[in-house]
Amino acid sequence: MNLKKVLTIDKNLSKKLRVAEKPGTLRTIAAIFAHSGDSWLWLLGLALIWLFGSSQWKSNVIILGIGIFLTAIIVMTIKFSVRRSRPEGEWGGIYRTTDPHSFPSGHAARAFMLAVLSLGLEPAWLAAVLLVWAPLVALARVAMGVHYLSDVVAGFLLGSTMGAILIIFLKPLLLLT
Repeated sequence: MNLKKVLTIDKNLSKKLRVAEKPGTLRTIAAIFAHSGDSWLWLLGLALIWLFGSSQWKSNVIILGIGIFLTAIIVMTIKFSVRRSRPEGEWGGIYRTTDPHSFPSGHAARAFMLAVLSLGLEPAWLAAVLLVWAPLVALARVAMGVHYLSDVVAGFLLGSTMGAILIIFLKPLLLLT
């Protein structure tokens, strides 16, 4: 199967999952999940946890913050190398303006990196919540029309790999402190 055919299948499957133009509860829920992976929101949340959290939570903030930063660098490097345009649409104007490239999905990469990385952190409930949340963010990005299905699959693979690598390399560093 050639690349053109794969991209056509990807575009058609993505279009079937789309709810951005369909007002209602499903669209509202998809929009909430689509935004819940925003990096600024996570960085703000981590800053608040740093200010008001226990030493254990502060250790988690360091690891999660490093993960967000490194994942963003890799995602942006790939995006500006591949330069795949986002699907046509109106929703997500801020994403379309500030980041016109869709491959891979930074939101999906960040969500899955956080979910996998949280498997190596305490408390365990954090991992459980993020493992449910991450695929919902990824699907919501497709549903709201700012990514193709293959964008979020690539984000899943990249983010999961980053999370595993970060567990291996960062967790031992915190045990020394």
